[in-house]
Amino acid sequence: MKLTRKLSARLLCAGLVIFAAAHFVLSARENAPVVRVETTPVNRDARLGASFSPVVKKAAPSVVNIYTTRFIKERPAWNPFQNDPVFRQFFGGTRKKEGLGSGVIVTSDGYILTANHVVADADEIKISIGENKKEFPARLVGRDDLTDVAVLKIDATGLPAATLADSDQLEVGDVVLALGNPFNIGQTVTMGIVSALGRSGPGFIQTDAAINKGNSGGALVDAEGRLIGINTEIVSPNGGNLGIGLAVPINLARHVLERLISDGKIMRGYAGNILLQDIDAGLAKQFNLSGQDGALVGDVEADSPAARAGLKSGDVITGINGRPITGADNFNITLSQLEPGTQAALAIIRNGAATNLSVKLIELPPTADSTSEQKNSQPDKSMPDALDGVTVADIEPEIRRQLRVPLTIQGALVSELNRNSNAAEARLMRGDIIVEVNHQPVADAADAVRLCKAAKGDQILVKVWRRNGDFAGTLFLNVDNTKRPK
Repeated sequence: MKLTRKLSARLLCAGLVIFAAAHFVLSARENAPVVRVETTPVNRDARLGASFSPVVKKAAPSVVNIYTTRFIKERPAWNPFQNDPVFRQFFGGTRKKEGLGSGVIVTSDGYILTANHVVADADEIKISIGENKKEFPARLVGRDDLTDVAVLKIDATGLPAATLADSDQLEVGDVVLALGNPFNIGQTVTMGIVSALGRSGPGFIQTDAAINKGNSGGALVDAEGRLIGINTEIVSPNGGNLGIGLAVPINLARHVLERLISDGKIMRGYAGNILLQDIDAGLAKQFNLSGQDGALVGDVEADSPAARAGLKSGDVITGINGRPITGADNFNITLSQLEPGTQAALAIIRNGAATNLSVKLIELPPTADSTSEQKNSQPDKSMPDALDGVTVADIEPEIRRQLRVPLTIQGALVSELNRNSNAAEARLMRGDIIVEVNHQPVADAADAVRLCKAAKGDQILVKVWRRNGDFAGTLFLNVDNTKRPK
């Protein structure tokens, strides 16, 4: 007999992150470009002067304007005259789409860093340098979607290359300047501070220095005029500057630069599919952690390098090769900078005790470089609604087949969600399989209801199995058991 019950709980789901890889080192690789790097941190004891003019004079010459052209072939609509050579010129043809961005010269012989989205799909790229706006055709050396970094090359020597700083030395509150060509009005300098570090994706630097359209690919420099980031995007609902700009840390951009020039591609270490999530206050309490840094492992792909090394669901990764891990994104981007074949030393917390694992990395497959959208098959619509918006049911054979749930997975299917319920607001998904409640295994729907009713306290720890594209695994959801359903 199929059992459906209401499940009173507010489930908080952190985002899924798939893929892995480890530690960044400023290396002198064979055929690597010659760049100037100063690793000393900025002098934070110095008082701000009345002008940043000396800083701008140092940094501005290395910042260039980038103009791109894309030729789009348009299929002409049928016309009785289209086969006549006299009239054919008026139908169809090729349309030009032009783009604008900025870049930074990083070697005196013409290597330029910019944002990948500035030059992606461009058929022609031109660089404009200096006050005299001398133009050069540019060749695309390579680009990297993951970090939004691209490398260009122009045939020139004696160019004013930027001096690179060590972006790992940055601190929130450091003064920064953004240089670029917003809206094609000419080179512009704006000032702000480092607002945050390690923001999403590749661990962006966040700044309130004004960044607008055309600034992408330009320089973010410190108070000594040294390059510490490549401006990449803004967070804004209307496309204008609202004080939240993001830049790729220069250590990461330099890593991409060296790989693209020396190897022609980015070879990333890979530890297998790992489902990770950030740690909030509730999860920190559930796992007896002293803070919210680290990446919580929801599940690990069987027979992957990580699994063979002993990484398990419920582990909290706190470091890689001696570098602290602050969250899931930070783990991924740090891992992605290790080469295949190297060992990644993972510091983890398991059941409250600190330990270490060593993972031998393989090369990241092309299909594992991006996350796929979550796709859930539709559960049986005949299942009734629950009073508080959540319905759980036993996993019947047909549902198991539709959702491709392995026979080894037992639990309760989340079959229906009221979009106004607490669970839906917290992003519990139809098709999720509840496999544990407060570390207790769930055999079926009755078990899920019984364990949730028996759970005491303000928070409940729920473990669910979820399919994410071709890979599926488990992750932890922290349940707020105090808020009444809407």
